Amino acid sequence: MEGYPTFSLADLCVVSVVSAAAFLRLLTAEVQWTHRLVIAGILFIVLERVCCTYLAGLAGVLVFTAAGLLAFPSLSSPQLPAQGKAVFITGCDSGFGKIMAQHFDSLGLQVFATVLNKDGPGAKELLQGCSEQLTLIQMDLTKPDDIDKALQMTKDKLGERGLWGLVNNAGKCFNVSDAELSTGSSYRECMEINFFGAVTITKGFLPLLRKTKGRIVNVSSPVAPSYNAEYWENQVQSLIKSMSSELLQDYGEEYMLETKDLFLKYITTAKEDLSPVIESITDAILSSNPKPRYYAGKEIIIMYIFLCILPTSLSDLIFNRCFLFKKVLPKALQK
Repeated sequence: MEGYPTFSLADLCVVSVVSAAAFLRLLTAEVQWTHRLVIAGILFIVLERVCCTYLAGLAGVLVFTAAGLLAFPSLSSPQLPAQGKAVFITGCDSGFGKIMAQHFDSLGLQVFATVLNKDGPGAKELLQGCSEQLTLIQMDLTKPDDIDKALQMTKDKLGERGLWGLVNNAGKCFNVSDAELSTGSSYRECMEINFFGAVTITKGFLPLLRKTKGRIVNVSSPVAPSYNAEYWENQVQSLIKSMSSELLQDYGEEYMLETKDLFLKYITTAKEDLSPVIESITDAILSSNPKPRYYAGKEIIIMYIFLCILPTSLSDLIFNRCFLFKKVLPKALQK
């Protein structure tokens, strides 16, 4: 429409965005989730018309997207009560698993936490810092007998009650190298823990989960994340020793050492705040209407949006520029 100054119209859209978000947040505690969804839909339709009428092109898209990001938290469904519910979490020696076990215990859930070493520092910290409701179970996902014992112990503790949540958190990153350089044993060991272990324990616990119509949460991570310079140094040296002379000549030791150094450098940039992960898993376990998939952190959501929308050649270029800073080429590619 003509006759409207651009600045005033932009202000109008921004005010509409903020007002819509604030209105929805005020209604969160008083209006049912389905009603809030209907109200949000109406508001977004109105806002979309405003943006299309007064803000053309990219500006309208950005304002409308901002509205969605502001209002999204108010659309999250209410949480179910934690009392009386039991959750089984794998891989609680450290990291996400240990913090999850502590968090769920503090909320009042009955927690079954598995660890590789019942006498390790992580296990001792859980026993000292959590309530008597927490049950610590030593379990190796690659050993079927351990899984059977964990299932039986859980059944004995629950009695006639069912299990509300299973969190498949245990996982391991085995090596950092190109696909051609990775050993077959590394692939198999990774699958034994990260895939077959999770499948086996899920199948075993399904009858308990059916009793409550509960939830299964699968946690994935590109690098566990685990920072242990000595561990990765030993992994690379072991890989170099096991390589054929032909592969070593094609890639070169310098190339593999740089890959390891970049990997360690990348891990050090990871955020120490694990709350986005814990909040996502908590919502998946206790939300009355959980999402099928969670991305922990807004940066991750943005990254996946770009990967889905952009052409593969462009997304690969951006990904490589952001995460791969290799200066050394494999020897076979050096001029």
